[in-house]
Amino acid sequence: MEYSHSDISRPSTDNSFRAGIVLNIAIVAAELIFGLISNSMALISDAGHNFSDMLTLVFSWIAVRVSQREPTFRFTYGFRRSTILAAFINTLVLLVSVGAILWATIMRLRHPVEVKSVNVILVAGTGIIVNGITALFFREGQRTDINLRSAFLHFITDALVSSGVVVAGIAIALTGLNWIDPAISLIIIVVIVYSSYRLLIDSVNLALDAVPENIDIHEVRKYLEDLPEVSEVHDLHIWALSTTEAALTVHMVTTCQTDLSFIVRTRGQLHQRFGIEHSTIQVEFGGNSEA
Repeated sequence: MEYSHSDISRPSTDNSFRAGIVLNIAIVAAELIFGLISNSMALISDAGHNFSDMLTLVFSWIAVRVSQREPTFRFTYGFRRSTILAAFINTLVLLVSVGAILWATIMRLRHPVEVKSVNVILVAGTGIIVNGITALFFREGQRTDINLRSAFLHFITDALVSSGVVVAGIAIALTGLNWIDPAISLIIIVVIVYSSYRLLIDSVNLALDAVPENIDIHEVRKYLEDLPEVSEVHDLHIWALSTTEAALTVHMVTTCQTDLSFIVRTRGQLHQRFGIEHSTIQVEFGGNSEA
Protein backbone atom coordinates (compact mmCIF):
# COMPACT_ATOMS: atom_id res chain seq x y z
CA MET A 1 0.00 0.00 0.00
CA GLU A 2 1.31 3.46 -0.85
CA TYR A 3 0.46 6.63 0.99
CA SER A 4 0.46 10.12 -0.50
CA HIS A 5 -0.48 13.44 1.00
CA SER A 6 0.22 15.25 -2.25
CA ASP A 7 -2.98 16.28 -3.98
CA ILE A 8 -1.28 18.87 -6.10
CA SER A 9 -3.21 17.99 -9.26
CA ARG A 10 -6.54 19.11 -7.83
CA PRO A 11 -8.25 21.95 -9.78
CA SER A 12 -7.85 24.54 -6.99
CA THR A 13 -4.08 24.09 -7.00
CA ASP A 14 -3.97 24.29 -10.80
CA ASN A 15 -5.88 27.55 -10.59
CA SER A 16 -3.39 28.84 -8.01
CA PHE A 17 -0.52 28.13 -10.39
CA ARG A 18 -2.34 29.78 -13.30
CA ALA A 19 -3.26 32.89 -11.36
CA GLY A 20 0.23 33.18 -9.85
CA ILE A 21 1.86 32.93 -13.28
CA VAL A 22 -0.44 35.54 -14.85
CA LEU A 23 0.03 38.02 -12.00
CA ASN A 24 3.80 37.58 -12.04
CA ILE A 25 4.01 38.09 -15.80
CA ALA A 26 2.12 41.36 -15.36
CA ILE A 27 4.34 42.64 -12.53
CA VAL A 28 7.55 41.60 -14.31
CA ALA A 29 6.52 43.52 -17.43
CA ALA A 30 5.55 46.57 -15.38
CA GLU A 31 8.75 46.57 -13.31
CA LEU A 32 10.97 46.06 -16.34
CA ILE A 33 9.30 48.81 -18.42
CA PHE A 34 9.13 51.35 -15.61
CA GLY A 35 12.57 50.34 -14.37
CA LEU A 36 14.00 51.32 -17.77
CA ILE A 37 11.91 54.48 -17.95
CA SER A 38 12.83 55.47 -14.38
CA ASN A 39 16.54 54.48 -14.63
CA SER A 40 16.04 52.23 -11.58
CA MET A 41 18.33 49.22 -11.24
CA ALA A 42 16.54 48.28 -8.01
CA LEU A 43 13.28 48.01 -9.93
CA ILE A 44 14.95 46.06 -12.76
CA SER A 45 16.57 43.73 -10.20
CA ASP A 46 13.20 43.14 -8.58
CA ALA A 47 11.79 42.44 -12.06
CA GLY A 48 14.54 39.84 -12.53
CA HIS A 49 13.68 38.34 -9.15
CA ASN A 50 9.98 38.15 -9.99
CA PHE A 51 10.81 36.75 -13.44
CA SER A 52 12.69 33.91 -11.78
CA ASP A 53 9.67 33.31 -9.55
CA MET A 54 7.42 33.16 -12.59
CA LEU A 55 9.76 30.63 -14.21
CA THR A 56 9.79 28.66 -10.97
CA LEU A 57 6.01 28.49 -11.03
CA VAL A 58 5.95 27.47 -14.71
CA PHE A 59 8.61 24.77 -14.35
CA SER A 60 7.12 23.52 -11.09
CA TRP A 61 3.63 23.34 -12.54
CA ILE A 62 4.85 21.46 -15.62
CA ALA A 63 6.94 19.11 -13.48
CA VAL A 64 4.06 18.46 -11.09
CA ARG A 65 1.73 17.63 -13.95
CA VAL A 66 4.34 15.36 -15.56
CA SER A 67 4.96 13.68 -12.20
CA GLN A 68 1.30 12.56 -12.14
CA ARG A 69 1.82 10.36 -15.21
CA GLU A 70 1.56 6.63 -14.63
CA PRO A 71 4.78 4.54 -14.34
CA THR A 72 5.95 2.67 -17.41
CA PHE A 73 8.08 -0.44 -17.91
CA ARG A 74 11.05 1.85 -18.55
CA PHE A 75 10.28 4.44 -15.87
CA THR A 76 9.03 2.15 -13.13
CA TYR A 77 8.90 4.91 -10.51
CA GLY A 78 6.96 7.15 -12.86
CA PHE A 79 8.08 10.74 -13.45
CA ARG A 80 8.02 12.09 -9.90
CA ARG A 81 11.67 13.10 -9.98
CA SER A 82 10.91 15.62 -12.73
CA THR A 83 10.08 18.04 -9.89
CA ILE A 84 13.68 17.72 -8.68
CA LEU A 85 14.98 18.39 -12.19
CA ALA A 86 12.73 21.46 -12.39
CA ALA A 87 14.20 22.84 -9.15
CA PHE A 88 17.72 22.42 -10.53
CA ILE A 89 16.85 24.13 -13.84
CA ASN A 90 15.14 26.98 -11.96
CA THR A 91 18.33 27.62 -10.02
CA LEU A 92 20.56 27.71 -13.09
CA VAL A 93 18.22 30.12 -14.92
CA LEU A 94 18.08 32.36 -11.87
CA LEU A 95 21.87 32.50 -11.49
CA VAL A 96 22.33 33.46 -15.15
CA SER A 97 19.83 36.31 -14.83
CA VAL A 98 21.48 37.48 -11.60
CA GLY A 99 24.85 37.68 -13.39
CA ALA A 100 23.40 40.02 -16.02
CA ILE A 101 21.70 42.20 -13.39
CA LEU A 102 24.89 42.36 -11.31
CA TRP A 103 26.92 43.62 -14.26
CA ALA A 104 24.36 46.35 -15.02
CA THR A 105 24.23 47.33 -11.35
CA ILE A 106 28.01 47.73 -11.12
CA MET A 107 27.94 49.94 -14.21
CA ARG A 108 25.19 52.05 -12.63
CA LEU A 109 27.19 52.43 -9.41
CA ARG A 110 30.12 53.75 -11.43
CA HIS A 111 27.90 56.12 -13.41
CA PRO A 112 24.79 57.04 -11.38
CA VAL A 113 21.84 58.54 -13.25
CA GLU A 114 18.76 60.37 -12.06
CA VAL A 115 16.10 57.98 -10.79
CA LYS A 116 12.38 58.75 -11.08
CA SER A 117 11.56 57.78 -7.53
CA VAL A 118 7.78 58.19 -7.79
CA ASN A 119 7.59 55.51 -10.50
CA VAL A 120 9.78 53.23 -8.41
CA ILE A 121 7.55 53.62 -5.34
CA LEU A 122 4.30 53.03 -7.24
CA VAL A 123 5.45 50.02 -9.26
CA ALA A 124 7.31 48.33 -6.39
CA GLY A 125 4.27 48.96 -4.18
CA THR A 126 2.19 47.11 -6.76
CA GLY A 127 4.76 44.31 -6.56
CA ILE A 128 4.14 44.00 -2.83
CA ILE A 129 0.41 43.56 -3.48
CA VAL A 130 0.90 41.05 -6.31
CA ASN A 131 3.36 38.91 -4.34
CA GLY A 132 1.10 39.04 -1.30
CA ILE A 133 -1.91 37.89 -3.35
CA THR A 134 0.14 35.13 -4.98
CA ALA A 135 1.27 33.90 -1.56
CA LEU A 136 -2.38 33.75 -0.46
CA PHE A 137 -3.13 31.35 -3.34
CA PHE A 138 -0.84 28.80 -1.68
CA ARG A 139 -1.76 29.54 1.95
CA GLU A 140 -4.07 26.56 2.42
CA GLY A 141 -1.98 24.01 0.50
CA GLN A 142 1.27 24.96 2.24
CA ARG A 143 0.00 23.48 5.49
CA THR A 144 0.17 19.94 4.13
CA ASP A 145 2.44 20.09 1.05
CA ILE A 146 6.15 20.93 1.22
CA ASN A 147 6.25 22.09 -2.40
CA LEU A 148 3.39 24.54 -1.89
CA ARG A 149 4.91 25.67 1.40
CA SER A 150 8.09 26.57 -0.46
CA ALA A 151 6.09 28.64 -2.98
CA PHE A 152 4.19 30.36 -0.18
CA LEU A 153 7.35 31.37 1.70
CA HIS A 154 9.07 32.37 -1.56
CA PHE A 155 6.40 34.95 -2.41
CA ILE A 156 6.28 36.27 1.14
CA THR A 157 10.02 36.92 0.76
CA ASP A 158 9.42 38.58 -2.61
CA ALA A 159 6.94 40.96 -1.02
CA LEU A 160 9.61 41.93 1.50
CA VAL A 161 12.15 42.50 -1.31
CA SER A 162 9.66 44.77 -3.11
CA SER A 163 9.25 46.62 0.18
CA GLY A 164 12.98 47.30 0.10
CA VAL A 165 12.63 48.83 -3.36
CA VAL A 166 9.84 51.09 -2.08
CA VAL A 167 12.10 52.20 0.76
CA ALA A 168 14.84 52.97 -1.79
CA GLY A 169 12.40 55.09 -3.81
CA ILE A 170 11.34 57.01 -0.73
CA ALA A 171 14.96 57.54 0.33
CA ILE A 172 15.89 58.89 -3.12
CA ALA A 173 12.87 61.21 -3.13
CA LEU A 174 13.87 62.61 0.27
CA THR A 175 17.64 62.87 -0.22
CA GLY A 176 18.20 63.05 -3.96
CA LEU A 177 21.01 60.46 -3.64
CA ASN A 178 20.66 58.35 -6.79
CA TRP A 179 23.37 55.87 -5.73
CA ILE A 180 20.87 54.45 -3.22
CA ASP A 181 19.05 52.72 -6.10
CA PRO A 182 21.92 50.50 -7.33
CA ALA A 183 22.95 49.93 -3.70
CA ILE A 184 19.50 48.45 -2.99
CA SER A 185 19.87 46.44 -6.20
CA LEU A 186 23.05 44.87 -4.80
CA ILE A 187 21.21 43.93 -1.61
CA ILE A 188 18.45 42.28 -3.67
CA ILE A 189 21.10 40.36 -5.64
CA VAL A 190 22.62 39.08 -2.40
CA VAL A 191 19.18 37.86 -1.27
CA ILE A 192 18.62 36.12 -4.62
CA VAL A 193 22.06 34.46 -4.62
CA TYR A 194 21.58 33.22 -1.06
CA SER A 195 18.17 31.69 -1.82
CA SER A 196 19.53 30.27 -5.11
CA TYR A 197 22.46 28.67 -3.29
CA ARG A 198 20.11 26.94 -0.87
CA LEU A 199 17.86 25.79 -3.70
CA LEU A 200 20.85 24.51 -5.70
CA ILE A 201 22.21 22.55 -2.73
CA ASP A 202 18.78 21.10 -1.94
CA SER A 203 18.10 20.06 -5.55
CA VAL A 204 21.56 18.46 -5.94
CA ASN A 205 21.10 16.60 -2.65
CA LEU A 206 17.74 15.26 -3.81
CA ALA A 207 19.21 14.27 -7.18
CA LEU A 208 21.94 12.32 -5.33
CA ASP A 209 19.30 10.48 -3.27
CA ALA A 210 20.18 12.21 0.01
CA VAL A 211 17.74 11.86 2.90
CA PRO A 212 15.17 14.69 2.58
CA GLU A 213 15.84 17.50 5.05
CA ASN A 214 12.39 17.19 6.63
CA ILE A 215 13.09 13.58 7.68
CA ASP A 216 15.42 12.65 10.55
CA ILE A 217 16.83 9.23 9.66
CA HIS A 218 18.06 8.75 13.25
CA GLU A 219 14.50 9.18 14.54
CA VAL A 220 13.23 6.75 11.92
CA ARG A 221 15.84 4.16 12.93
CA LYS A 222 15.02 4.65 16.61
CA TYR A 223 11.32 4.15 15.95
CA LEU A 224 11.98 0.90 14.07
CA GLU A 225 14.45 -0.40 16.68
CA ASP A 226 11.99 0.34 19.49
CA LEU A 227 9.28 -1.85 17.97
CA PRO A 228 8.68 -4.74 20.45
CA GLU A 229 9.07 -7.38 17.73
CA VAL A 230 12.36 -5.99 16.34
CA SER A 231 15.85 -6.97 17.51
CA GLU A 232 17.92 -5.43 14.72
CA VAL A 233 17.57 -2.89 11.91
CA HIS A 234 19.92 -2.80 8.92
CA ASP A 235 20.09 -1.62 5.29
CA LEU A 236 17.92 1.42 6.06
CA HIS A 237 17.66 3.77 3.06
CA ILE A 238 15.53 6.89 2.69
CA TRP A 239 15.46 9.05 -0.42
CA ALA A 240 13.23 11.46 -2.32
CA LEU A 241 11.00 10.28 -5.14
CA SER A 242 10.11 13.91 -5.82
CA THR A 243 10.18 17.25 -4.02
CA THR A 244 7.10 16.13 -2.08
CA GLU A 245 7.37 12.35 -1.72
CA ALA A 246 9.88 10.12 0.09
CA ALA A 247 10.62 6.40 -0.10
CA LEU A 248 12.17 3.94 2.35
CA THR A 249 13.60 0.43 2.24
CA VAL A 250 14.73 -1.48 5.33
CA HIS A 251 15.54 -4.97 6.61
CA MET A 252 14.41 -5.79 10.16
CA VAL A 253 15.27 -8.86 12.23
CA THR A 254 12.46 -9.88 14.57
CA THR A 255 12.38 -11.96 17.74
CA CYS A 256 9.11 -13.64 16.77
CA GLN A 257 7.07 -14.58 13.75
CA THR A 258 5.14 -11.65 12.32
CA ASP A 259 2.41 -11.43 9.73
CA LEU A 260 1.29 -8.93 7.11
CA SER A 261 -0.50 -6.79 9.70
CA PHE A 262 2.87 -5.96 11.31
CA ILE A 263 4.20 -4.61 8.00
CA VAL A 264 1.00 -2.68 7.23
CA ARG A 265 0.99 -1.14 10.73
CA THR A 266 4.66 -0.17 10.49
CA ARG A 267 4.24 1.41 7.06
CA GLY A 268 1.24 3.36 8.31
CA GLN A 269 3.27 4.73 11.23
CA LEU A 270 6.18 5.68 8.96
CA HIS A 271 3.75 7.69 6.86
CA GLN A 272 1.96 9.29 9.81
CA ARG A 273 5.06 10.15 11.87
CA PHE A 274 7.63 10.95 9.22
CA GLY A 275 5.71 11.61 6.00
CA ILE A 276 7.25 8.62 4.19
CA GLU A 277 4.71 7.61 1.55
CA HIS A 278 6.44 4.58 -0.03
CA SER A 279 7.93 1.94 2.28
CA THR A 280 9.39 -1.45 1.36
CA ILE A 281 10.01 -3.56 4.47
CA GLN A 282 11.76 -6.93 4.61
CA VAL A 283 11.27 -8.85 7.84
CA GLU A 284 13.73 -11.59 8.78
CA PHE A 285 13.18 -14.31 11.40
CA GLY A 286 14.88 -17.65 11.71
CA GLY A 287 16.59 -17.29 8.34
CA ASN A 288 13.29 -16.56 6.54
CA SER A 289 12.05 -13.25 5.24
CA GLU A 290 8.68 -11.63 4.66
CA ALA A 291 8.39 -8.81 2.09
